[in-house]
This record gives sequence, C-alpha cells and structure tokens, in this order.
Amino acid sequence: MSTIDPSDIKVGRRTVLLTACATTCLAVAGCSTQNNSNAPGVTLGSAEVPISAVPVGGGVILADEQVVITQPQEGVFQAFSAVCTHQGCVVSEVSDGTINCPCHGSRYSIVDGSVVQRPAQKPLHSYALSRTADTIIVN
Repeated sequence: MSTIDPSDIKVGRRTVLLTACATTCLAVAGCSTQNNSNAPGVTLGSAEVPISAVPVGGGVILADEQVVITQPQEGVFQAFSAVCTHQGCVVSEVSDGTINCPCHGSRYSIVDGSVVQRPAQKPLHSYALSRTADTIIVN
C-alpha cells in the first residue's frame, strides 16, 4: 500500500475558491429557515410600521427585518425583501421611485420589485402584508 505525500498534491486557486463558495452556500442553506415561499432562505417574523412612516412615492427600509415597505400610490402598499438579488447586499435607500442597492448600483421598482437598473437580473422577493387603520404588517 502506498501513501501520498501531501506536498505532492497541487490544488489551483480556482478549486480552492469554488470549494469555499460551495461550502459557504451549503452552510447558509442548511442554517436558514423558510417561512415565506417567495423568498427562499430568508427568515421573516412579523414586521410592523406606522402608515405615516411610509411616504407616498417612496418607502421605508426595516434593516433588522430586511424588509422594504413602499407606497407607490396613496393607500397602495407593497413589501419586498431588502436583500439585493444580485449578490445579497442589503438595499440602502428608497428614492425617485426605486429601491437602491449601494453595492453595485442595482435598482428596483417600488411598484412591483422588478429590476429597473442592472446588474441584478431577478426582481426582489415580495411579501404578503396586511393593514390596520394606522399600521402596515408584513407576515
């Protein structure tokens, strides 16, 4: 029986990087809990925000919950994941009718979460919401 000397094993940089990425992806997927079928791997409890905090034609980012709530028209509300579909950065602002990611410049529509400016190619995941007289509740 022969033995292999570890110094004889040659591993390229690409192999190391791909292995690291695959390991990280598996670890993240294994640790995540799904409770919203529209947003794989995203855990969302319940998020609430006063209606008065969501400007018409804009929105508000709930960083801790990683949720964006928008009001594209008076009395019409939408909820989206605040995680950019390009590379997973959290969006940083809502302005001029778009939800904006600071990492690579992706922009999404406040109406439906669709991509307005690339590099992202997929829309933001949407969440169901409900409304009381003065509160928006994202489930």
